[in-house]
Amino acid sequence: MVTTVLEKRGYEVDTAADGQDAFEKATENPPDLLITDVMMPRMDGWELVRSLRTRSDFAFTPVIFLTALSSDDDRIRGFRLGADDYLPKPFRFEELDLRVANTLKRSAMVERAVRERMDSAPPIAPHGPPPSAEASGPHTALGGSLQQVGLPSLLTLLEMERKSGILVLISDATEDVGRLFVRSGRVVRALIENRDEPRNEECVYFLLGWQAGSFSFNALDVDMEDEVNQSTTHLLMEGARRVDEETRPGF
Repeated sequence: MVTTVLEKRGYEVDTAADGQDAFEKATENPPDLLITDVMMPRMDGWELVRSLRTRSDFAFTPVIFLTALSSDDDRIRGFRLGADDYLPKPFRFEELDLRVANTLKRSAMVERAVRERMDSAPPIAPHGPPPSAEASGPHTALGGSLQQVGLPSLLTLLEMERKSGILVLISDATEDVGRLFVRSGRVVRALIENRDEPRNEECVYFLLGWQAGSFSFNALDVDMEDEVNQSTTHLLMEGARRVDEETRPGF
């Protein structure tokens, strides 16, 4: 029924029998939007989205969960895994139609804005001091809200573009400042200002839990030892697993 409704609106729709089938089809032919249930055989919706979000070509692919799981805990879990919308069953097809249109429009605007700002801004001097947390202006290659562009999407985009520089995050909740030093798309050092711990890999996992705040990426040469020694895919997979466990009911 969902396929019929969306095809009548002019969308081209492909379907999958379960999460594993969806993962294989999506990686072969990346979709513009993924609508998924949660309770499925072989691979459930949580694992499907978590697995896709670790791949650079799915950094901005919007996801809508369409599921009978309607509790607040389930909704929070979905959004923390990177969902763009969450629609519990039963639902009205008119509402699904509107959410699909709005999600596609919003996702395209965010991706276009992020790529334009990253490609057009000049880098800062490579040997100057690290930019402050409040860095802005013509030397800030990229900046915005974590509510609009989450850290997983930022890291996959930086890896895909093989960017080097410093990604600064500021938490709305605590006003803590996190810094991720990126070389050729990989995080080589991570820390939180005025804290000894967590650092590096554990710091990345900690920062992945920040849902509200701001970020700025400043392009510059990063010449330092790799203290993280993990791929972006590993960091995002492990980070998503930890967030998933923390938000799982009864955990």
